[in-house]
Amino acid sequence: MNKSKRQFFGTDGIRGRANQGKLTPASLVKIAQAAAIVCRQKRSTQPTVVIGKDTRLSSYMVESALASGFLSAGMRVTYLGPVPTPAVSMFIRSLRADLGVMISASHNPPEDNGIKFFNSDGFKLCDDKELEIESLCQQALDDSLADAPALAKAKRLQDAQGRYVEYAKNTFPRGQRLEGLKIVLDCANGATYKIAPLVLWELGAEIIPIGVDPDGTNINVNCGATATETLRARVLEEHADIGIALDGDGDRVIIVDEKGQTVDGDAILGRIATYWQEIDKLAKPVVVATVMSNLGLERYLEKAGIKLERTQVGDRYVVECMRKHGYNLGGEQSGHVVLSDYATTGDGIISALQFLAIMCRKKQPASVVGHPFTPVPQILTNVRVQNANDVLASISFQEAIKKEERLLGDNGRILVRKSGTEPLIRIMVEGDNRDLISEIGQRLAQKIEKA
Repeated sequence: MNKSKRQFFGTDGIRGRANQGKLTPASLVKIAQAAAIVCRQKRSTQPTVVIGKDTRLSSYMVESALASGFLSAGMRVTYLGPVPTPAVSMFIRSLRADLGVMISASHNPPEDNGIKFFNSDGFKLCDDKELEIESLCQQALDDSLADAPALAKAKRLQDAQGRYVEYAKNTFPRGQRLEGLKIVLDCANGATYKIAPLVLWELGAEIIPIGVDPDGTNINVNCGATATETLRARVLEEHADIGIALDGDGDRVIIVDEKGQTVDGDAILGRIATYWQEIDKLAKPVVVATVMSNLGLERYLEKAGIKLERTQVGDRYVVECMRKHGYNLGGEQSGHVVLSDYATTGDGIISALQFLAIMCRKKQPASVVGHPFTPVPQILTNVRVQNANDVLASISFQEAIKKEERLLGDNGRILVRKSGTEPLIRIMVEGDNRDLISEIGQRLAQKIEKA
């Protein structure tokens, strides 16, 4: 598939500034109608869609517009209210729905919003289905809409949050409890602000919640998995055992140990992998990660007899690889950890519970559990651009990359890619010599800025 032809969908659904472009009510109605038409194919009865959302002010508008589009195309709607992204996947299967939608821009600022589509199995829509929806959005759909007697109904699922609390708790090892653990929990003023504290508290932990007062405009603002400074300070101030940071839609997690050190997705993934190997829970001796995951993770897993298989960036591609080959563990450095025994997508709460289970079972602090390997120095640089495709395709820039790769040799790697969610070019340079990779990153960034 030629991703350059995409107009709406990026690496993680549709995302942008709320009430502009593809996220205006008119555009959203048509996107929902197109999705319903795709979903309606080969069905004799009305299909059902479940809709979850995060706490952005614009989510009310997006939810109403999408619901109008679905209903007008003869698709029943079930509202879930504020729930994390993985809850949408769970409810699709639990309620035997045909489609799921999560309204969220994940870790993006409050002014942004987005939609993620999931199929009837709870997995994100494949590229071909997304392109089919895009194609329909370019056409007149009036003749494909439902006649008045065939318009669909909408309802709200009662206690969706409580049902997901119970689901998450049941993934924690039977017989284990969290009594004696003091946890600082940052919910990013996002979708998990009610659910996550209840899960941990009902399992016995002492909870110090932050980022649990959403007002529609403060999601991810100086809090959550992408801004852990407040969490680190609070962990040290409270002498807590661990800090847990979720992002706006709850599909990723970053941990802070009792010493204030950050534990990223690579470390969480590596530690769960070797622990699952110990207890014979790892389906195959393979873990799936993306090209962004640290070389240190690959070396650590190799010593344990576990292969690291890499995919392109995006948890959907991690999941696709896992499904294709029967692997049950994968993830991203950013904190998406996919535990396919429990979820079809990244789940920050359930991933945190697995980390806590290791701490409890081994009676080890987070600072021991959370640092299974020493990461290879990795420099990440984001450069804002107007047309990333033109810059990346230029001969002079490609030659600059090759020149730097020759300089780095076999002691590291360079990855330059277009962001799938923002107007950025992302530069990753990795190697054992920090000074060298820093210089390489700066030179490539300057090359892009000049272009």
